[in-house]
Amino acid sequence: MSDSMTADASGKTPPTSAARVAPTREASAIELQGLHKRFGRDTVALAGVDLDIEPGEFFTLLGPSGCGKTTLLRILAGLEEADEGRLQIGGRDVTDVPPHRRSVNTVFQSYALFPHLSVRDNLAFGLKMQGLAAAECDARVAKIAEFIQLGDLIDRRVDQLSGGQRQRIALARALVCEPDVLLLDEPLSALDAGLRSQLQVELLRVQKRLGMTFVFVTHDQQEAMVMSDRIAVLNGGLIQQVGPPRDVYERPVNAFVARFMGHDNLYPITARDGDRVTTSLGQLRVEQAGDGELLLIRPETLDLLPGDVEGPNHLPARVVECLYRGSHAEYRLAVADTTLQATVNNRGRHLPEVDERVTVVVASDDLVTLAE
Repeated sequence: MSDSMTADASGKTPPTSAARVAPTREASAIELQGLHKRFGRDTVALAGVDLDIEPGEFFTLLGPSGCGKTTLLRILAGLEEADEGRLQIGGRDVTDVPPHRRSVNTVFQSYALFPHLSVRDNLAFGLKMQGLAAAECDARVAKIAEFIQLGDLIDRRVDQLSGGQRQRIALARALVCEPDVLLLDEPLSALDAGLRSQLQVELLRVQKRLGMTFVFVTHDQQEAMVMSDRIAVLNGGLIQQVGPPRDVYERPVNAFVARFMGHDNLYPITARDGDRVTTSLGQLRVEQAGDGELLLIRPETLDLLPGDVEGPNHLPARVVECLYRGSHAEYRLAVADTTLQATVNNRGRHLPEVDERVTVVVASDDLVTLAE
């Protein structure tokens, strides 16, 4: 954590609780090896998860409801026990270590604040549980309150604050105890769209300023792409893909990841001829034609030309539907015997209308082949 957060009023760094498992020099690294978790006989939450999270990463667990992401987060926090496997935090095996002895803190979706207490008392709660001296506790609470820009509200009751302010308090309460890893279980999901977008940026700025490892759970693809250094996409208790947001979006490894990231343009490949593949759209040249069974065409990579224009990777089409979104328009196009989705930037260009004939231009290096 940065000096602005760890120094007390005298400028010295306060000691951490002796009751916690001491980290090694790479304190924030997380290593998961072969984690399995089952609830009852029939519900498999985790089916063998291996994962390394680097120190200082903003790492996101992304997937639909029931995919295992929250179970994985709870195992990291010590709130659930894995049936099999090993967990290391900061180079220390904490598989069987209770929650209060792990150098992690959790921000829950409900925030779990004490509504009848003041901001000050909420922030101080964890420090008092650690047995810190009153003077040190007061200094750290004052410092974290200023850090999240709520110092002028420190004596106000939590139930008198807005949703965004309470979210900041929940974050600050977790940070003030100076964990090596902060776990966040969909902490923004209850907020309205505008506030959620604002707090996404604030949360990311806090994480980068502190250099702390954040593990963030969400089912929102856009949220994950905006905030993450890397994303792990989960489904059925298994990690489907791990990588930077751009890789996961632009180069999904299978159909599940592609569909979950919002890609509708998936077409079975029915024939191959060198660098050319045939689908229900017709024949297209692919720059890197792998051996996958599906062809992915991302809507934003397509260009639309008015009328019928011949050329390589040019597809004649008819506009079936157009949704105007301000900065861009979304099109559903009839191509051969199927449909194709396209997203077109609006600035300074002709926007074709419904039933208009157009030509879809598909760049060969934007095409992706992937497995089912």
